[in-house]
Amino acid sequence: MKYFYIFIIYSFLGWLMEVLLVSFQQRKITARGFLIGPWCPIYGFGALFVTLLLKKYYEDPIVLFIMSFLLGTILEYITSYLMEKIFKARWWDYTNHKFHINGRVSLTTSLGFGLLGVILVYVFNPFFLKIISNIPNILFNTVMIIILLIFVSDVIISFKIITNIKKENFANIKDITEIANEEVKKVLKNKSLFNKRLLNAFPHLKFIKK
Repeated sequence: MKYFYIFIIYSFLGWLMEVLLVSFQQRKITARGFLIGPWCPIYGFGALFVTLLLKKYYEDPIVLFIMSFLLGTILEYITSYLMEKIFKARWWDYTNHKFHINGRVSLTTSLGFGLLGVILVYVFNPFFLKIISNIPNILFNTVMIIILLIFVSDVIISFKIITNIKKENFANIKDITEIANEEVKKVLKNKSLFNKRLLNAFPHLKFIKK
């Protein structure tokens, strides 16, 4: 349960960081994330990988930064690729960034992953793991099991919503242009509150028909 605790804590912190950043950029409160709940799993997995795979670099912050940079970049690229293949949609796009790879990752975000990895190891992990040590095991495990059940339910529901979007989005459209994308988004937003939340969370979402 300790590793799930790390996963869920950083999933929430990643979600919170994204919400604050995007809300500031758009001048309005904007929910973020693939899931309905307050968590972005990519940050949780990234934190787990840093915690489990980069232990031998803990004594060298420069190497830790570089490895976190590389690990975060690979994770984001693979996540973008898989989500595009599964849901036939590009969820984020960095082509407007000066340095990027196929619009899936950019130098700016990768540098952020490197910095976050260092902060995670030297500041956040000691703090959050100390909290665990002060919580009775039975209480901690009970709370984690409840959160796990909520998280799994969220994944199932969110996957169902996105699968439905995928099924109905381009039934009568042969050529997926920018105009077609925007028209489909307008229709989907009016069909469900969950659709609207998801499309607002990913304003640069582009559907792809292959």
